[in-house]
Amino acid sequence: MQHLIDADHHNILPSHGEAVLFPDFFTTQESDTYFDHFKNDVSWIQEPALQFGKKRVQPRLTAFLGDEHAEYHAEGLTLKAQYWTVPLLSIKAKLEAKFETSFNECLLNYYRDGKDYMGWHRDNAHALGEYPVIVMVSFGATRIFQFRDYKEKVPVISLELDHGSVLLVKKQTQEFWEQRSPKTTRALTPRINLTFRLVLKKGFSDHL
Repeated sequence: MQHLIDADHHNILPSHGEAVLFPDFFTTQESDTYFDHFKNDVSWIQEPALQFGKKRVQPRLTAFLGDEHAEYHAEGLTLKAQYWTVPLLSIKAKLEAKFETSFNECLLNYYRDGKDYMGWHRDNAHALGEYPVIVMVSFGATRIFQFRDYKEKVPVISLELDHGSVLLVKKQTQEFWEQRSPKTTRALTPRINLTFRLVLKKGFSDHL
């Protein structure tokens, strides 16, 4: 069963975790400016990654930014961090003040249209700690984002991530739930997603 919910400022998940949506966290003007910056001033890549034992080109563009010497290891890829841009540092500071935490890396995903997507995955690498705090920022087209129970595969909980929205995910979520940004046949303009995390030790394996 699939549920599309109004998730404004309350826990989206029925149990074993916490995911809270903050619509309009950034103003439309801020969001437009940030979107243009990330689209035009970030070095995007589309590398082959291991999926089910085979190398496939990722169905989206990615970029990895963070503290000096940060690395991201995933599905046969090693990404070395570009250093934070000034706009990204501004976003980071606002998120850290709001959620009273800190971040040392950010994975960016550029969904060019509805055919670009992110498959089911969990951000449960040991280097993120037992109960990681993860914050996702969306700029651009509104896209569906989904959670489902990791073992049972139901329920599927769907919500819309709008331009300038922020999704806070914490507590036991990565242990009990998996998440994705599904593809769609709808004609969509681009969307850029920023995922902020705190890595507790250098280098780890995870999903891109």
